Amino acid sequence: MEADAAWLPPEVFRPLGSRRVLVRGTGPLVDTVAAEVADACRRHGGAVLSGAPDDADLVLEADGGSGEGYTLARRDGTTTVTAEGDRGLLHGLFHVVRLGEDAFRGDRAPEEHRPALALRMLDHWDNVAVHPVMGQVERGYAGGSLFWADGRARDGLDRVRAYARLIAACGVNAVAVNNVNVHATEARLLTDRIGEVARLADTLRPYGIRTHLSVTFAAPVVLGGLETADPLDARVRAWWAEATARVYAAIPDFGGYVVKADSEGQPGPFAYGRTHADGANALAGALAPHGGTVHWRAFVYDHRQDWRDRSTDRARAAHDHFVPLDGAFAPNAVLQVKHGPMDFQVREPVSPLIGAMPRTRLAIEVQATQEYTGQQRHVCWLGPMWSEVLRFRPDGERAAGRLADALVAVSNAGDDPFWTGHPLAQANLYTFGRLAWDPGAEPGAVLDEWIALTHPGAPARLAEGLHAVLDSSWHTYEKYTAPLGVGFMVQPGHHYGPGVDGYEYSPWGTYHFADRDGVGVDRGAARGTGFAAQYAEPWATVYESPDTCPDELLLFFHHVPYGHVLRSGKTVIQHIYDTHFEGVAEAEEARRVWAGLAGLVAPARHARVADLFEEQVRCAREWRDQVNSYFLRKSGVPDERGRTVY
Repeated sequence: MEADAAWLPPEVFRPLGSRRVLVRGTGPLVDTVAAEVADACRRHGGAVLSGAPDDADLVLEADGGSGEGYTLARRDGTTTVTAEGDRGLLHGLFHVVRLGEDAFRGDRAPEEHRPALALRMLDHWDNVAVHPVMGQVERGYAGGSLFWADGRARDGLDRVRAYARLIAACGVNAVAVNNVNVHATEARLLTDRIGEVARLADTLRPYGIRTHLSVTFAAPVVLGGLETADPLDARVRAWWAEATARVYAAIPDFGGYVVKADSEGQPGPFAYGRTHADGANALAGALAPHGGTVHWRAFVYDHRQDWRDRSTDRARAAHDHFVPLDGAFAPNAVLQVKHGPMDFQVREPVSPLIGAMPRTRLAIEVQATQEYTGQQRHVCWLGPMWSEVLRFRPDGERAAGRLADALVAVSNAGDDPFWTGHPLAQANLYTFGRLAWDPGAEPGAVLDEWIALTHPGAPARLAEGLHAVLDSSWHTYEKYTAPLGVGFMVQPGHHYGPGVDGYEYSPWGTYHFADRDGVGVDRGAARGTGFAAQYAEPWATVYESPDTCPDELLLFFHHVPYGHVLRSGKTVIQHIYDTHFEGVAEAEEARRVWAGLAGLVAPARHARVADLFEEQVRCAREWRDQVNSYFLRKSGVPDERGRTVY
């Protein structure tokens, strides 16, 4: 089956490709723009001009800079995109494509567009060698890797080029091509296999995508034959400098390294009595002469916790480890922080680390791959979740301002013909790119863009149906899974489907502490772990008391009786029953709506989604029945509406 065109089918280029277009400027990305315009005009009957702009319907012009910004205007029948450099021209081209015919109507006063965040990156958790447990792509739900097959870089990279085009069109400008858990085979990409990475970089480069590489902190030992990886050892620093120089000799525009250290068994600076700033700065020092950046993940916690220990709190770990290091990181070191304090749950608070390190460059990391949100077998559009995170203000103020220097997502793409396994999960990939460009964008407007680009010329009924299916899908998933922010009621290991006590007595620190009297984790300062006090005011006070804590986060911050009354007027136990029944009903309704869109969607796409809706409804019912049964037995309180709880 031929790969799906996602949000760039040829038809979306018709408004541009049916007109007279002039492209002016120099640079490799100007060449990409010119090729896109030529192809569109060939398909749709327009003309590529080489003369004066007076004859053009559209002028795309770049100056000699390297910026990503551009100005869009229309006057006297000519639309113009004037870019700060060839990167800006590429983004301006795709803006015109998004506008469609509207780009060529009336007059348009000059509009300046530039990204709010300079780095907008996708991290691929792809393995070169198939891992015996995690497979080709760790937490991947869209087939195999786009980049790697049979233990090496793929021979044909046309699909990689098409992927670069797709993600550039929504604003992404960087990709890390391998898993943050760097195994033995993948470690060698840094040295004797760097040529394979260079081939990928050559393929991504024409669309302005810089290549990054995940590396192991222990590389000087694993690859260099040293007996130590101590970041303060001069030999270790020299090894990193030499290895990095060889990387840049192969890939002159290499973006930098991604590192997971002292986390879930990965080696790190703690083994040598050093701090994470020491570790990050050793790699940053090697990268600095070449203009590279190290992304140092803050996902550091005790994963060998005693479940009986109520004082150790995984949620506290990142703040405890890293806030004392604020100001100690090199200028080209970026601390990459998961958006929540735990692990990409369907509902958790924004990490208190965000906003707590004003002298450190931060990247916010989100998860487009749906590890805990249905694994691309369930519809779960995450735009509203990400928007809530990006609009959060640590000081409680509404004033504009950015939370971080970069936005990173764990990619949800693979070699599946539909790119993301579930065709509707493409909306998450597109939405990430657009929110990374403009964190203040309205998710609903971004979804409108995705619908119009993916289904050009479709009747209004299709757009209405897609909104009906996608708009509330995050809340629907939340309703039939873990309630009120409690999290982690999943099957261990693969994390798909309900397992209410799956991690309850494990060393991973992911507990709900349900007993006969109540449920939830006490994270207040007065009687709990003190996690709530890691937030600045007013949030520390808001989260401290169950009377002021938002209902959707109540069980994240507090252990409360089943009879605790929420702001809705319902008790916690009745909320659990009601939402789980509601979530199943909403999934069934979404399935019905999708069935009614047959004939408006390509048959293969419609069939794939229809099949997946059957699995979603089945799994939602399983969640409902297991969660409701569990809490009926724990609490002894029946459903006040008398519905069947097994």
